Amino acid sequence: MKEEAVLKEEGQLLAKSEVSLVLGAYNDIFSSFDPRPFSERSLSVDFLAEAKRATRETDKGELELRILLPIAQRKVEKESAIKKRLREHFRKHADILDKERRGISHQGLFFIIFGIIFMFVAAYVLFKYPLDTLFLNFLVVLLEPGGWFLLWEGLDLMIFKSKEGKADLDFYRKMSRADIVFSHY
Repeated sequence: MKEEAVLKEEGQLLAKSEVSLVLGAYNDIFSSFDPRPFSERSLSVDFLAEAKRATRETDKGELELRILLPIAQRKVEKESAIKKRLREHFRKHADILDKERRGISHQGLFFIIFGIIFMFVAAYVLFKYPLDTLFLNFLVVLLEPGGWFLLWEGLDLMIFKSKEGKADLDFYRKMSRADIVFSHY
């Protein structure tokens, strides 16, 4: 009877929040190799992987992350430091990924612009000057494929490469805005 009541209560708690993770102790959130206090510790790879998996189906802007612990393990005084560390981690990684994504887009735009400039210079040389010198022939041979390469590489960066980390960026953005709630079972 007691087990049924606990399971029923746990099921009700899980249904209330969008993402619920059941842990055995606070240490399950953090790396077991990091001896620092909770306010500075690295997050566990397993915890992050499970949080990613659990949040994959949630599309809402507001997200509640409910961390369930055994009632005997809860230490309410530690929870504010842990919440702060979690938010700090998620914000930091969202900023890093966003910066990387913008950098890739800027690099792609830079490549596109220079590719067009190279092709324009090659076309100008072909149009304006007769190709009777070795230098002008070499310049056109160098600029045309270089321009095409830069143009296509820039388009690849902007269209495909800048979207590669989108799932991780979405996860960290979502988690940085999440309402983190500790509860017991």
